[in-house]
Amino acid sequence: MNSLDNCINYLLTGAQHSVFQYMKKNLAQFDITPIQYGVLGCIWEFDMHNPKDIAAHLGVENSTISGILERMENKGLIRRMIDSSDRRFIHIELTDISKKIEMPVRQVVTEVDKDVLEQFSEEEITTLKNMLRKIIALDL
Repeated sequence: MNSLDNCINYLLTGAQHSVFQYMKKNLAQFDITPIQYGVLGCIWEFDMHNPKDIAAHLGVENSTISGILERMENKGLIRRMIDSSDRRFIHIELTDISKKIEMPVRQVVTEVDKDVLEQFSEEEITTLKNMLRKIIALDL
């Protein structure tokens, strides 16, 4: 029998929670949450503008992304544009606010990554990331 302290779900959840809280604290100066950073990152990095594509990339439900986008729009970070030829299609545009914070936010995320991983060797970091990618890719 597997004890709680050795349960993969418990370990992954605990690690994710710890990093999430640290990221949340460091992103607070920009009034964005880690998931809002994820949305912005999809646009900044991958030029994604469709809510369904962003939801799939982040691994969240379409109904969840809708609420996140609404909060981001209320903060002035994005605009949701409805396609005039197909009202079912929504296009997300960055605002001047989100364009202005891109570089400082990316710097904070880089610093958070550095802080979290500083106790590991480069080889351990590579191994950890590869193992996490394998878990993410599992078809369970």
